[in-house]
Amino acid sequence: MKKTNRLFIISAALATLTLGACNKDLNLTPPSNTTVGNQGQGTAGSYIKDATTAEAALASCYGYFRNGSSEYYVLDYFNISDAQSDNAYAGADNAAGFEIDEFRLLSTNAWASRDWGYLYNQITACNSVIANVPKVTDPALSSGRKAQIIGEAQFIRARAYFDLVRIFGDVPLVLTELPTITADNLEQIYPLLYPARKSADSVYAQIDTDLKAAAEVVPTSGVNKGYVSKGAVYTLLAKVAATKKPVNWAEVESYTNQVIALGYSLLPVYDNLWDGAHENSAESIFELNFDGWDTGGNWGTSMFLGTDWKKFCNPSNDLVRAYQLEKDTVRFKSTITFANVNGKWGDSRLSLDSFPFFYKMRKTDASQNIIMYRLADVLLLKAEALNEQGDVAGANTIVTQIRERVKLKNLNITDQAAMRLAIEKERRLELAFEGTRWQDLVRTDRAIPVMQAVTDGKGVSLGYHLTEKSLLWPVPQSEMDQNANLIQNSGY
Repeated sequence: MKKTNRLFIISAALATLTLGACNKDLNLTPPSNTTVGNQGQGTAGSYIKDATTAEAALASCYGYFRNGSSEYYVLDYFNISDAQSDNAYAGADNAAGFEIDEFRLLSTNAWASRDWGYLYNQITACNSVIANVPKVTDPALSSGRKAQIIGEAQFIRARAYFDLVRIFGDVPLVLTELPTITADNLEQIYPLLYPARKSADSVYAQIDTDLKAAAEVVPTSGVNKGYVSKGAVYTLLAKVAATKKPVNWAEVESYTNQVIALGYSLLPVYDNLWDGAHENSAESIFELNFDGWDTGGNWGTSMFLGTDWKKFCNPSNDLVRAYQLEKDTVRFKSTITFANVNGKWGDSRLSLDSFPFFYKMRKTDASQNIIMYRLADVLLLKAEALNEQGDVAGANTIVTQIRERVKLKNLNITDQAAMRLAIEKERRLELAFEGTRWQDLVRTDRAIPVMQAVTDGKGVSLGYHLTEKSLLWPVPQSEMDQNANLIQNSGY
């Protein structure tokens, strides 16, 4: 629909309401997930007036990890990174998952639509905090705490935009709250109601701005890794720097060094990361904390583990083979478990006698934490940065450190190209089922050759046919239908 037609319709609605309710503001809910909230009297965040409501507003930003957007964080997050990569098959029986797994994604894909919405809804909550907490004059809210609240919201917003820009490419950059809509401000409000996509470069620039501001004010570290710290901010800055093109590897190294300097350390036993008895550990940098069903439990475990029904993200033959070829028994045992599922379901690719399940989330009482960022990830990013700058020996030292924990021998690689592939493999085996594999392949321009080479358990090609357009998801059709200013990604 043309902009003029949309304005005509909205104007007509305003005129009609004005006749029945002279000079009253229009309560018009925006038709897009990119701008949501109560638009009647004031903005969605106008309730933020004192210390108590400011803290509650920030809690709502964190709450999206466990409640409002939990379907993204405990389920889709892993389908995107692992089922879309060579680590896993989609599993279960959901057609939307098969589309993603097999690179047959349509703009009507239900998972794409809900993930767009979940991430933007979390961004909206953060926008309310960032816009309204600075206005609070309650003396109970110190200036230091006020700045910290804003910084934490900026990190959460940046983290959500980082996922959006990697999944969809150019996306609307929504940074403000939508004010009350009236006949007088309709032209001003229109681009906020129906935002156009901004370039990925613009989105990355805003992510950098948010994170650098957050780094100045958030705590250095904390016992509870579920809250934003400098370590989390610098980790995300390193990941962003390693993703946006052209990559500034010196910058990646600098940010990883800032994380390492904060005193995190690798746990001596790899499996302690996942056994539920060492949560918020010295290795963990940012972790989603779950206590049980009463506080927004982690129901994702039952989506990936168990024989009551066929689960999502079944580990691939290719990943199993990768652990076996490397003789990586320690990480293999912690990452994948097997069960006999004969008579329960069928599968054309995997053995029913020894069917694989992801095992890093294994507690079924809804209390399993999810580690989003940890030191091993940062160390391997630093190794990558060193190698790309020509310091192959320095990279080899870090890779050796990671491998020693899991009882694997030193590689002693001296060639840069060989080290590049070694780091890629090490990141895969170390970080499987942690939300990194697909994004690693895309950012290093390896997704197409790696996925086209994937074979089944018998060495037969799975026939993945990727193109450049396969690296981004389509803008959800539901958003396109509501917002004429959105332009679809190429190929959809």
